[in-house]
Amino acid sequence: MPRRTDIHTILIIGSGPIVIGQGCEFDYSGTQACKALHEEGFRVVLVNSNPATIMTDPAFSDRTYIEPITPEAVEKIIIREKELGTPIDALLPTLGGQTALNCACALWDDGILQRHGVEMIGADREVIHRAEDREAFRLIVEKLGLRQPLSRTVTSLEEAREFLKECGLPAILRPAFTLGGTGGGIAYNLEEFEETVRRGLSASMIGQVLIDKSVLGWKEYELEVVRDRKDNCIIVCGIENIDPMGVHTGDSVTVAPIMTLSDKEYQRMRDAAFAIMRAVGVQTGGSNVQFGVCPDTGEMVVIEMNPRVSRSSALASKATGFPIARIAAKLAVGYSLDELTNDITGNTSACFEPSIDYVVVKMPRWTFEKFPEADETLTTQMKSVGEAMAIGRTFKEAFQKAIRSMEVKRFGFGLDNNDRWLKQQRTNAGVAMSAATASAATATSSETKVLRPTEAASADWPIPEDTLLRKLAVPSQGRLYFVRYALKMGWSVDRVYQITKIDRWFLRQFAELVAFEDRILAAKTLEGCSRDLMFAAKKAGYSDAQLANAWLGTINPTTILQVRAARKAMGVEPVFKLVDTCAAEFEAATPYYYSTYEEPYFVDGKLITEDET
Repeated sequence: MPRRTDIHTILIIGSGPIVIGQGCEFDYSGTQACKALHEEGFRVVLVNSNPATIMTDPAFSDRTYIEPITPEAVEKIIIREKELGTPIDALLPTLGGQTALNCACALWDDGILQRHGVEMIGADREVIHRAEDREAFRLIVEKLGLRQPLSRTVTSLEEAREFLKECGLPAILRPAFTLGGTGGGIAYNLEEFEETVRRGLSASMIGQVLIDKSVLGWKEYELEVVRDRKDNCIIVCGIENIDPMGVHTGDSVTVAPIMTLSDKEYQRMRDAAFAIMRAVGVQTGGSNVQFGVCPDTGEMVVIEMNPRVSRSSALASKATGFPIARIAAKLAVGYSLDELTNDITGNTSACFEPSIDYVVVKMPRWTFEKFPEADETLTTQMKSVGEAMAIGRTFKEAFQKAIRSMEVKRFGFGLDNNDRWLKQQRTNAGVAMSAATASAATATSSETKVLRPTEAASADWPIPEDTLLRKLAVPSQGRLYFVRYALKMGWSVDRVYQITKIDRWFLRQFAELVAFEDRILAAKTLEGCSRDLMFAAKKAGYSDAQLANAWLGTINPTTILQVRAARKAMGVEPVFKLVDTCAAEFEAATPYYYSTYEEPYFVDGKLITEDET
C-alpha cells in the first residue's frame, strides 16, 4: 500500500512543558516523526508551547508555532495556515503524549477538525475513546474473554462509595485520559479513598475514574505493539517491572527482555495484546498494553493500554534499535510494515520483530530533595522526573551500569561511599587496629581504655529490624539498596520476597551480587586481586570506582586510575557489542554499540571475532 497522496500538510502536536510524568521522550518521538514525514515529501506544521525542545528547532518542520496546546490556540493555527494558502489536511495526535491526545480529542469533540476539513490519522477519535475510556475498554477486554481486576468505572463520589462495599480496601484508582497516573493512587483507608476519588475525577478530562480491586504484589509487564492497515502486528519489546503492581511503570526499575515468564506464558500475553489492538481498532502505529500476573497461580489480567507513543515506547526504541515513532508516522500516511525497511540492517523488513541478545535496565530518577513536603512513597501516580538506560550482557551488569548512570554519587550496587555496610566494616577494622596498638600501652597505663568493635559500632549498622521492614514493605526511591542490606544481614530470599513481592529471580540476582562482594573484599588489596577475579568483577558490572573503594579504601581520581591501570595491565578491557535489532542474524548497516566484558573464544582452533558471532 503506497503512501497517501490525498494529504499534503500534516499537523503534529507536541507535549508542551516538561513536567513530572511527561518529559523529553515525547520530544524524541516527535522529532523522529517530523523527520520521517519530511522524507516522504509531506509538509509538517508543528505546535508546541515549549521552545526548549529539539522538536521545535526550525529544521524539523516547515512551520513551527510556539503556542499553548489548547483547542483554541490550535484552531487559530489551522485558520492561519489556511489563510497562508497551505491548509492543514491531517492531524497526527499520537506522538505528543497525553497532552497532544487530549487536545486532539477536544478539537474533534468541539467540531473544529470537521469544520476545517482536518482528518485525524494514526488513531481516530473512536479508537482513542475505546482505549482511553475505562468503561469502554473494560467491555472490550471482557468480550475477548480476557480478565481485568474486579473493577468499576465511576463518575461521582457516591458511585465510588457504593462500589467500595464490593471491592473493599486497599483499592487502586486510575483516572481516564491522564498521563503518569495523574490524580490516581492507592487507597488503604476510607479517607484516602474519598480524597483520591475526588482528585481523580478532577484530573480526568471526562470526569471518570476506574476503581480496581487490589492486585498489589502481582508481577507487572508491558508489551510495545505496532500494527498496520494490513493487520500485521509485531511486538517490538516486552518490558518487565522489578517492582510489583502498585508502583507506576515510570517509577519502577524495568527490564527488557522479560525475564520471569516461560515461553508459553509470554505467547499467551502476546496473543492477548494483539487481540486487544485489533478490538480497539488501532490501525496504524504503536501502542502499549499492560498486564498483571499472579506470581502464585499464573493468572493474567489486563491493566490498561495507551493508543499512542509513550514513555515506554521511547525506551523500547532505544533498547531494541527499532524506531517506533518513525515507523508509526510512516504507517499513519499509508505504508504497511512489510513495505518499510529496518533502518539498522538496511535490508530486512520492519515486519520482523526485534530480537535482542543483551539485557536492558531502565532506572528512574527522583528529586524529592527539591520538594521537601512531597510524599516519597511510590504508588500508581508517577513521581520520577527522568531516567537512565543501561545495556549489558547480563542483568547484573546492566543493573549496576544503570545505577551509576543516575549521577547520584553511587557507583553500583554497594561498595561506594554511601554503603552503610562497608562503612561499618571499616569501623570495625579500625577499632581492631586501635586495640592492637593500644595493647602495648596497657602495661604502662592501667587507665587506658580499649574500644571493642561493638562499642564503636556505627549508628547506621546494623539497621534496626523494624526500620528495615518498613523500608522493604513501602516502595520508595531507595528500596533496592535496603534489599541489599537485608541480604547482607542474613535475610533469606524468601523472607525478602514475602515483604517486597519482588520476583525471586531478581532477588537471587541481588543475592549473587552480595555474595560476590565477599570474593572482592577477600582479595584485601589491589595487589591481591587475580586476573580471574578482576575479569569476573567487570563482567558482573562492578566499576573501577567500586573496586578502588574495596581495595584502596577510597574513591578519588587517583585510586580509580590505579585500579584502571592494574586492570589494563592484566589485559582486562572492554569489548563492544552490537545493537542491531536481529541478534546478529543479519548483517547490520547502521548498528550502535554498548561496552561489556567478554573474552574471545575459539572453535576448532580458530579465533571467533565479533563479526563472525
